[in-house]
Amino acid sequence: MPIATNSEKIDISLEVNTAELAKKFSQILKRGDVVFLYGEIGVGKTTFIRHLINNFQKKNNLKITEVTSPTFNLVNEYDVRNFIIQHYDLFRLKSSQEIDNIGLFENYEKILTLVEWPEKIDKIIKNKISLFFEYGKKNNQRTVNIQGYKKLEIDEIR
Repeated sequence: MPIATNSEKIDISLEVNTAELAKKFSQILKRGDVVFLYGEIGVGKTTFIRHLINNFQKKNNLKITEVTSPTFNLVNEYDVRNFIIQHYDLFRLKSSQEIDNIGLFENYEKILTLVEWPEKIDKIIKNKISLFFEYGKKNNQRTVNIQGYKKLEIDEIR
């Protein structure tokens, strides 16, 4: 995992900060984008995804739904009117063959793909956004570092 300087890290210790960052992401993400979310259990990946999906639902006047981690069913799908969002959690998978079997990246240009535990993926994805969630010195402190595709657009909306 790349090391970020402190100036690149965004403080998401408060959930309101996570919600605000997710709202900003919902302004720039679109069909065909792939977002990898790295970090330990409980660091805020699913919370970010919940706020992100709920923002797309709000923008499109859809009912706000519960967004949970798909740890056991591997993928949850959300229709946000303009496209489908597929939220993957690869935590339980053991091999790249298992990843191939779930259809990850099939027709990804038609959906928005969100992947927790992407370090288990062997395939190189060039146009992706990587979010690195980390705990601070205390467990109630959390930060995220953004890298990759669309970084300039993301920096502009910060």
